[in-house]
Amino acid sequence: MPPKPFGKTVTSVILLINPKPLKTLSKKALSIQISLNGLSFCILDTSEKTVHYLKSVTFEKKKAPHELLEKLKAAIETQSLLQQPFDAVYCVYQNELSCLVPEPLFDEENLAEYLKFNAKILKTDYLAYDAIPCIKSMNVFIPLVNINNYIFETFGKFTYKHASTVLIESLIQRQHQTIGTALYLNVNSSSFEMLAIKNKQLQFYNSFNYHSKEDFIYYLLFTVEQLKLDPEAVKLYLFGHIDEQNELFQIAYRYIRHVELFEPEQQFKLDRSITTTNLSAYFSLLNSFN
Repeated sequence: MPPKPFGKTVTSVILLINPKPLKTLSKKALSIQISLNGLSFCILDTSEKTVHYLKSVTFEKKKAPHELLEKLKAAIETQSLLQQPFDAVYCVYQNELSCLVPEPLFDEENLAEYLKFNAKILKTDYLAYDAIPCIKSMNVFIPLVNINNYIFETFGKFTYKHASTVLIESLIQRQHQTIGTALYLNVNSSSFEMLAIKNKQLQFYNSFNYHSKEDFIYYLLFTVEQLKLDPEAVKLYLFGHIDEQNELFQIAYRYIRHVELFEPEQQFKLDRSITTTNLSAYFSLLNSFN
């Protein structure tokens, strides 16, 4: 199989080709974020750079892949805006089934070897990877074949990547030159991704599952200790499903001196029909078009 490009485009169930750059497209593009805890959808008018549809569906508990497919079908079949033709379709997988591999150590024939230490791999799993040039690494991950097949059957060719690829590239691009290391936490309902970035260089990335605020602060403080960061000096930026009244924000503020909500500048305009007040909860989705 020839090397796969960053952002894999499905033209059949397993055939991948280079995707068209979004800047050459016009009209509308659809992005879907897939998580075992929920689904998110975004429709972007690429010519006007305006978001016309933004919605998320959260599950009370994690779904198995076959259950997730049924939820995705129901969401699309009950929303007419998701059934229209699109010039481009993107799929972002948000899960812990990924692993960063430095380019000098990467071998496409050994994808399973990179993942087997932190994820349970089945013989039927299809493995993929994204190239992340800004950190000179490959992001190996497991997409869901049943989801890929359904999206292809519904929309035709599409591009997919892992959410951590989007996070890493977007945050490094947005970060200003700083003296010290900054921590970024993307908070979800039962998990969070943590990145440490210094002068546009990735120092650390990992994802954690949590069940309580005590779990959350333990992983945060343990990482701060392992990275030899000073809780009195390091800057912590929280975004995702969190606000200043959230218990996770409050406990982080108790142990880390400099804590604030991360509110990135938006690159797209929002249609008047979109009323959400927390766009950071859609950070990966909104940045998946790049």
